[in-house]
Amino acid sequence: MSPSMMEELALKGTNGSGKTTFLRMLAGFTRPSAGEILWNGHNITESGVFHQYKLHLNWLSLKDAIKEKFTVLDNVQWFEILEGKQGKSMAAIELMGLGRLAKEKARMLSMGQRKRLQLARLLAIDRPIWLLDEPSVALDDEGVKLLEYIIKEHRKKGGIVIVATHLPIEMEDPMVVRLPPRFPRRMTLVDMLDRSGLD
Repeated sequence: MSPSMMEELALKGTNGSGKTTFLRMLAGFTRPSAGEILWNGHNITESGVFHQYKLHLNWLSLKDAIKEKFTVLDNVQWFEILEGKQGKSMAAIELMGLGRLAKEKARMLSMGQRKRLQLARLLAIDRPIWLLDEPSVALDDEGVKLLEYIIKEHRKKGGIVIVATHLPIEMEDPMVVRLPPRFPRRMTLVDMLDRSGLD
C-alpha cells in the first residue's frame, strides 16, 4: 500500500456487506481467508512487518474508546502521550468545534460531539494511513463538512484515506469499491406493496 497506488478509497455497501471486515483486514486485526495484504511489498501478517505497519495506521471505528470520566482534552491528550507526541490536542479539538467543551467530562457529549472527539484524536495522533469506519455517522451537516475538510487536508499532505460508509461523503476522485450484499435480500413490506400496486 503506498500513496502512488491508492490515495483515497471509498468502500460502499449495505449493512453486512463486509465493509468493516475489509477494514479490519487492512488494519491487520483479521486475517484474510485468501490472498495477502502487502505494505511496502511485505505481508502485514508477518510479525516484524505488522509492528512497523501499525505505527502508520490510524483507526476510527464505531466503538469510540472514549473515557467517560476524562475531559474532552484528556481523551485526546491521553492518546497523544501514548504516541510520544504532544502539542496538537487542543488545536485538533478546536478545529473539530469542541474548544468550548475541552474541560468538560466526555460523558456530557452528544453522539455527534463524541464522533468529533474521535476525529480530533485522529488529527492529534497524525499517522499517514487513515482507516475510517462509518466516520460520518451521528455527525450533523457541519460535522460532515469538517470531516470532508480534514480528509482533504490529510490527502494534501500525502496521507492515505480508506473510508467504509453507506452515507455520502465528498472526497476528491476516490477509487470506489462497491461490496455486494453477503446474503440475499429478503422481501420487505415496501417490495410487497410495490408488487401489489398499492401506494
